[in-house]
Amino acid sequence: MSTDDKRIREFAYQIWESEGRPDGHEARHWEMARKLAEAEALAPSPPTRTSKSKSPAAKPVAKAAAKSGAKSAAAVVVPPGEKPAPAKKPRAPRKPPAH
Repeated sequence: MSTDDKRIREFAYQIWESEGRPDGHEARHWEMARKLAEAEALAPSPPTRTSKSKSPAAKPVAKAAAKSGAKSAAAVVVPPGEKPAPAKKPRAPRKPPAH
């Protein structure tokens, strides 16, 4: 099985699960997955970093996720081509109105 077939199979499975695992939609899921894999193959690859250091923005997000008890980035399923949403900061309490 080629890597393309494996990727299509992964996409089809994700589509099937996201729709609640319906029966009888295999051909539609497979066609959608084939189109996604084709688009992914044609999309330009993201630029590679030449420096070995991590970006400074990556550390606070990881710390915030760890503090809030959120799922790790590896556990969250993100569709191809999309970036995960950054963790939100907690809001400061409102000041009492001045009289």
